[in-house]
Amino acid sequence: MSIETQVEDLLAQLTPEEKAGQLTQYFYFKLPASAPPPQQGFDADEQPRMVESRLADGAVGSFLFVTDPAEINRLQRLTVEGNRLGIPALVGFDVIHGLRTILPVPIAMAASWDPATVEAGQTVAAREARAVGIHWTFAPMVDVARDPRWGRIIEGAGEDPYLGAAMAVAQVRGFQGETLGAPEHVIAGPKHFAGYGAALGGRDYDEVDLSDHALWNVYLPPFAAAVAAGAGNVMTAYMDLNGIPASGNRWLFTEVLRDTWGFDGFVVSDANAVRSLLTHGFAADLTDAGARGLNAGVDLEMAIDDPAFAHLPEALAAGAVDEATLDAAVRRLLTAKLTLGLLDDPYVDEDRAREVLADPAHREVARVAAERSAVLLRNEGGLLPLDADALTSVAVIGPLADSPRDTLGPWVFDFDLDETVTVLDGLRTRLGDGVRVEHAGGVPVVQREFGSIFDMFGGNTPSDPDGFDPDAELTRAVDLARASDVAVVVVGEWQNMIGEQASRSSLELPGRQLELLQAVVATGTPVVAVVMNGRPLDLRWADEHVPAILDVWYPGTQGGTAVANLLLGDVSPAGKLPFTWPRTVGQVPMILGHTISHEPENQDKRYWDEHSTPLYPFGHGLSYSSFTYADPVADPATTTSDGTTAISVTVTNTGDREADEVVQLYLHQRHGTASRPVRELKGFERVTLAAGESRDVSFVVGPAERRYWNAAVRDWVLDDSTFDVFVGGSSAATGTTSFEVTAR
Repeated sequence: MSIETQVEDLLAQLTPEEKAGQLTQYFYFKLPASAPPPQQGFDADEQPRMVESRLADGAVGSFLFVTDPAEINRLQRLTVEGNRLGIPALVGFDVIHGLRTILPVPIAMAASWDPATVEAGQTVAAREARAVGIHWTFAPMVDVARDPRWGRIIEGAGEDPYLGAAMAVAQVRGFQGETLGAPEHVIAGPKHFAGYGAALGGRDYDEVDLSDHALWNVYLPPFAAAVAAGAGNVMTAYMDLNGIPASGNRWLFTEVLRDTWGFDGFVVSDANAVRSLLTHGFAADLTDAGARGLNAGVDLEMAIDDPAFAHLPEALAAGAVDEATLDAAVRRLLTAKLTLGLLDDPYVDEDRAREVLADPAHREVARVAAERSAVLLRNEGGLLPLDADALTSVAVIGPLADSPRDTLGPWVFDFDLDETVTVLDGLRTRLGDGVRVEHAGGVPVVQREFGSIFDMFGGNTPSDPDGFDPDAELTRAVDLARASDVAVVVVGEWQNMIGEQASRSSLELPGRQLELLQAVVATGTPVVAVVMNGRPLDLRWADEHVPAILDVWYPGTQGGTAVANLLLGDVSPAGKLPFTWPRTVGQVPMILGHTISHEPENQDKRYWDEHSTPLYPFGHGLSYSSFTYADPVADPATTTSDGTTAISVTVTNTGDREADEVVQLYLHQRHGTASRPVRELKGFERVTLAAGESRDVSFVVGPAERRYWNAAVRDWVLDDSTFDVFVGGSSAATGTTSFEVTAR
């Protein structure tokens, strides 16, 4: 039978209670009694027993947060044997940047400006996930983030909708493969629909107030691109969007997602987000919450316990939902399960899972991704790359330099710390026994004022060694730097300081790290600052006093190997910033795509006490080589509103080594029916050039690149206008041309 026929056959046999079960997803938590509870009233002993009981009763359609293949098989067997029709569960998990092989964090992958690298990374993640029995990932996060105080900036692609859309498509393809249901792949679940990244003050979960202009032009395009790429799932957001809880917003999930974009997959709520409609003061009770969620377009409720969708039979009997709406949601979930082949083969080969997780080719993908993601922010005097043959001693300083857990970054759970390569490990291996490589932490770790949501899993909170003396350790670090040829100082945020429930009111280096950096620089030893982060940090002092700054983000399982290769010139950095880097937190949000507004000649003087310009512009990133750009050419120089113009530029590697460059194209529309941003990214390509090599790079600018949502007419428009074009290695590109768009 066809999938459609099988779905209808199953659907016709389900009772309302069984249908509600298919639309319910439970967390399966096995936590120690001492762990901080995920929610008030949580019972660590009772919760997993409750879930198993529901599985055995055939009242669960999906479960999440299990990675052990034997345990997944056990729970799946309970599900199949407990369901009178033998319908298995869909197994989900947060595979954000790797399962066992940990890739650089998503903001780092976006900094590669290389969709092929991103796709390759998520292909590895999908292969490992599917091998252990996971069918679906709650990723990619495609929320545009323009306030770096927001902790979840680390999970996305930064501030720009064009770059964000490209990264969304690459991740969907990596996770899902060529078609939904492809072997060794999983369902991709773009999240959080929609506007989640614009929370007031960058405070996670707080309300969002966005204009139609901002929604359609900035926040929705990455979702539209992910849907067009075939994403099989979309996740809701927690917060209110323009006064309506996103998880109860019919306009979002029915009118935009399904009716406008044609999405035919299933929608899942974020954790407890349907229940939270009651907390929001939107729903009267759990029955009302379930009805409102379903009617808005939510197909599957993710819950820890007592789900609102368990009350759907009551809502159906009361006429609060109709059978057609209920059946449509169940139909989507059954279609996903059949497309993945779960009714034919719901279990996983545990021996093969171990083989896949240990595949060395996966670690190679992670290393390459870490190398391609690093951004060289500063390199005065050409301190980098270091000359391995000239070195006799290297001081590696900072507590993050030898912290495997922080090297991986947040949002990972099934990692292997023993195989994680820290910066210290990487340098020692790369330089060998002939160079003395010593480490000093220098300063104590910093604790959060309020704990992390992930503390319940253990191993998430950093700690100092026993007997740690901060002042003595700082002195030891300074003495080590003074006695070394070069000091590599690793600074940044501990991984539990960023991610979900990890917003910050400051962008300063936490704790005494700036003091440490200043003390090491004062020794006169050449200093390289290696930054481990997922958001821009206050590097004003470092930018003035530290000759070389390399942003390596949280580089993952092979991070230390990649960092050593970068520092020693085995590979040239070529990453570019996916966000505008502010000087200080007082400037945020600071973005590239602002309008010209009033007195643009004074744009850099908006604040009286600080330049209102970024420390580093969007798209910034240096290289160990150098590149020149010829003047770009527009052909034809005049086109119609439905026509296209080719923008061509010759790029030359003027250095003495092979290196990559990211060629970036920006547009500005001079006049029209609305004010348009000073520059908008509308094309990019990462190219590899040998020393002395030149290459022609071309971009096509057509209606898709020129159209925008106009708030006055509440529709997409294409204006006849003059368009300025800028092409170069960052958003500060000086190579320019223009073209005209006229009426037909």
